[in-house]
Amino acid sequence: MDKRLLDGVIKFKDDYFEEHKDIFEKLSNSQQPHTLYIGCSDSRIVPDIITQTMPGEIFVVRNIANMVPPYNENNYSFRCTASSIEYALEVLHVKNIVICGHSNCGGCAALYYPPEKLDKLPNVQEWLKLGENIKNRVLAKNLTSKERAFQTEQLNVVQQLKNILSYPFVKEKVQKGEIELHGWYYVIETADVFNYNFEKKEFELIEK
Repeated sequence: MDKRLLDGVIKFKDDYFEEHKDIFEKLSNSQQPHTLYIGCSDSRIVPDIITQTMPGEIFVVRNIANMVPPYNENNYSFRCTASSIEYALEVLHVKNIVICGHSNCGGCAALYYPPEKLDKLPNVQEWLKLGENIKNRVLAKNLTSKERAFQTEQLNVVQQLKNILSYPFVKEKVQKGEIELHGWYYVIETADVFNYNFEKKEFELIEK
């Protein structure tokens, strides 16, 4: 095993755990997170660092390109993400949902891979079908590669907000004001986070 991982475990217990031991004692038998965070699996995106939250505060779902499969009670192809959403809302009773996309997203870029490359990634290929409509909308525009990436990443967040509202129990709680729904776009090189304004239909920088 990589020594960096072993050293990290030891440092975690000796330093971080000891400093926050009271929190871990409170969390030993239950959790009460206030937020469901759906983000990308990208190793550069660390939800608790971005949000500056402690253990027990956010319930995290991560997958390629922070996608949310549309609701379909008879479709079990994407059960992992769907069941996590269901558990967060119906069991943990979170008060917020954040869907966070980011710059330089490899999953969004993979939407444009040539067929022969995706043939070697059958599971990824199946998952990326969730983004076909985004890809088609972007390709209909005359964009540079940089503009294409940017628009794909942001449109992807907007689409996933629509997808999660296709879950009846999510839509009901949002309409009743029991849950707040947010779409974020995180820029890796600047640490800027933009929040989607549903009324203006645009992303706005989160700032003081």
